[in-house]
Amino acid sequence: MIELNGEPAEVRQVAALAMTNYGHFTTLRVADGQVRGLDLHLARLVRDCRLVFGAELDPELVRARLRAAVADAPGPVTARVTVFDPDLTLERPGAPADPRVLVTLRPAAPAALPPLRVRSTTYRRELAQVKHTGLFGLLHERRLAQLAGFDDALLTGPGGVVREGATWNILFHDGERLVAPEAEQLPGITAALIARAHGGPQRSERVTLDGLGRFEAACATNAGFGIRPIAAVDGVEFDPGHPVLARLREEYLALPAEQL
Repeated sequence: MIELNGEPAEVRQVAALAMTNYGHFTTLRVADGQVRGLDLHLARLVRDCRLVFGAELDPELVRARLRAAVADAPGPVTARVTVFDPDLTLERPGAPADPRVLVTLRPAAPAALPPLRVRSTTYRRELAQVKHTGLFGLLHERRLAQLAGFDDALLTGPGGVVREGATWNILFHDGERLVAPEAEQLPGITAALIARAHGGPQRSERVTLDGLGRFEAACATNAGFGIRPIAAVDGVEFDPGHPVLARLREEYLALPAEQL
């Protein structure tokens, strides 16, 4: 299902994403018309619309589009809300923008996914603070990692500074506290919700590849799957069955969801 401003999207309109690929989005898991962290997703869309298009986005309009799109969904779905202007061209991206709201749905990911084994790669996302539609570089790094026998890619900066996964954030636990990497990365909504819910000690700090051995557990976080254990980064192994991961998952799932 693909709707643009509440109507079935035309091929010409969707083709603009393939031709110019200029826009931003957020991804939400919707179950029974409810979304965990809905306020944060809406705030992200409003903030990014100002930065990407210099335009205001009505969050209530987004809610209405989502409500209509998921009304007949038989079960939990992953909804992607993409904001773009199908009339902007390659030649004139600086023209006055009239961003529209595109909603697409796909079945939600299973509640429990197998642990990830990831390969580190030096990579910096363009405009890292925005969840934009420029995914080629990320998917290319994911592809290279999979061709090398891994599940996904972990993005790092100079000196092996840990940033984020290709489409997820990463959290570590050192046996005492939850640690979020302090680095240039997309501010993750699920990671923020976990930080809000976690009852144990936590902090943000600079994490480097050569210091990963001090951590007992690691996990990937995003709205699609919530929390997913990480079994290894390169050759550094973590415990995918560590009790803290079950605790984090319970704390996250206990957060109240908001009605669309």
